[in-house]
Amino acid sequence: MPTIVLIEDDRSIATPLVRALEGLGYTVLSASDGATGLELALTRQPDLVILDIMLPEMDGWEVCKAIRKTSVVPILMLTALTDEVDRIVGLELGADDYQTKPFSMRELIARIKALLRRVEFDAAHNPPKKVVTVDDLRIDLDRRQVFKGDTELNLRFKEFELLSLLVNNAGEVVTRAEIFDKVWGTEWLGDMRTLDVHIRWLREKLEDDPGNPKYIQTVRSVGYRFVSGNSA
Repeated sequence: MPTIVLIEDDRSIATPLVRALEGLGYTVLSASDGATGLELALTRQPDLVILDIMLPEMDGWEVCKAIRKTSVVPILMLTALTDEVDRIVGLELGADDYQTKPFSMRELIARIKALLRRVEFDAAHNPPKKVVTVDDLRIDLDRRQVFKGDTELNLRFKEFELLSLLVNNAGEVVTRAEIFDKVWGTEWLGDMRTLDVHIRWLREKLEDDPGNPKYIQTVRSVGYRFVSGNSA
């Protein structure tokens, strides 16, 4: 069963959540401060990190940013901040989903299961070893690495999942519905605009001119298409 790292200092939230997750068969490693939680996330190689924002020692944003320097583990952030800007900050730092407090345990468990289901699906349906090159862009689908020239790009977990889907369908239009189904899962409960945000992030990293994209093209009212490249 998957291992989950929970970083939450509010015991009224952490205790019942740990009990619920362990009752479902998950292994849960918990921490009540950011520094300890970061160490668990980096050393225990969990399948998912559940991360509160308001933490002692290191806040959740700092922890998320530090995790993303070396890991693509899915991160679900817990936040009492309801402002859209605060949620976008978390996504920009590398979070894959967020849950606003207060929340129902049932909804949170649904989000957790959806993220873990994507991890399991990807592990069971790894694409064949393949490297795609387009101009100075090189995408190693097996090793989950992307290079622009000699520089390796640091892609978030969902960014790579999205790019991989587009690359595996290079030259073809992938609809928004198909993207949400295969990257976020059919039970996605978040903001539908998250796809546009992730496309923007990818373009900022891949494109020479993000405002005039060459690799990831928008097909208005339908979806997106990645230009064909050379495969090995």
